[in-house]
Amino acid sequence: MNIVERLPPSGPEAVIDYGPGEFRVLKPGAFVRCAVTGVPIRVDELRYWSIEWQEAYASPEAVMLRLRRAGRA
Repeated sequence: MNIVERLPPSGPEAVIDYGPGEFRVLKPGAFVRCAVTGVPIRVDELRYWSIEWQEAYASPEAVMLRLRRAGRA
C-alpha cells in the first residue's frame, strides 16, 4: 500500500505545539489539518510546519503557498 492508497485517518484531531525540528503533542489525536489545504495529515506523517504561525502543512508546495500569501516568498 502506498501513500495514495492509505485510508483517511480516523479518530480525533490532535493539538500540537510546533517547535524547531520537532513537535509536542498537547492533545493526542490521529491527525492535524493542513493550514493551507485543509487536508488531514496523520501525526506520524507530519513533516512540515511553522513554528511562528503554529500551523501544519501537507507538502512543501503548501508551505510555499502560505509564504506567498504572507508576502514572504
